[in-house]
Amino acid sequence: MATTALPSDADADIARVTEALAMITPRWNVRILLALSGPPLRYSELAAKVSWLQNGQLHPKLTALCDAGLVERTEHTARHVTYGHTERGTALLPILPMIVTWAEEHLEKAERPLAAIEQIEDSLTLLTRRHAATILWVLKSREEVSGRVLARIVMPSSDWTNIYPPLRQLVADGLVDTEGIGQPYRLSAAGDGLGPVLGTLSAWSAGQPLDQATQHPVWGQPQAKSAPRPWASSQSRPAPAALPPARTTGASPAWRHRDLFSHATTSRPKAAIPAGGPRR
Repeated sequence: MATTALPSDADADIARVTEALAMITPRWNVRILLALSGPPLRYSELAAKVSWLQNGQLHPKLTALCDAGLVERTEHTARHVTYGHTERGTALLPILPMIVTWAEEHLEKAERPLAAIEQIEDSLTLLTRRHAATILWVLKSREEVSGRVLARIVMPSSDWTNIYPPLRQLVADGLVDTEGIGQPYRLSAAGDGLGPVLGTLSAWSAGQPLDQATQHPVWGQPQAKSAPRPWASSQSRPAPAALPPARTTGASPAWRHRDLFSHATTSRPKAAIPAGGPRR
């Protein structure tokens, strides 16, 4: 049952992307996926690659990734078990460099150089705020929306004032702009710049080739071009495995459902994000 006032296909699309983000955002999940980028590994071999995990932490993480369909456990013999990516897990990897590209352009400048894995993890934190995906979808489609109207779309069964805590968080994160209390909300340049990431996540979660992201009825629209902005992060973390190169497929677009929103307005200039870009 839909929990928003969006069309059913839009609601399903957002739910799939939210679920995909929930698979990879938990701490260490991306690092484990990257550690498995090569040939399948025994448990002890994988544990050596993610040695910062304490005893007992790796097994439940692997179990969760197996349950999510991103990692597969192969029992060759009773004493020979290996772990490796599923096809779905392998198909997800090219999205990670896209997240790094977005972070390098839009997030605050750090006091020290940041590893790609830190950029990914901190960016995922922003994307998994409560109601963030739905709010970003609506603002991308409608361009500019009042808080009251946004509440009727995003959380129709709740008191409309409940929209303001997640909205204030997205404004603080630098993904949404407003000119002040009582004024409408719109995507910042950084929020609009998430189009390739969210469109590709949508294609992946629907089981479609990643290059179909350009055909997404909302996030396939041209992005506002903004000046590159360095970014900031939290404390230092262990060095990651190398990111895989992005890859594309040759399949033709196959988006079949109708436009996710039938009420999109004409384009208008985006307000600039505050100097320094989204914060962590």
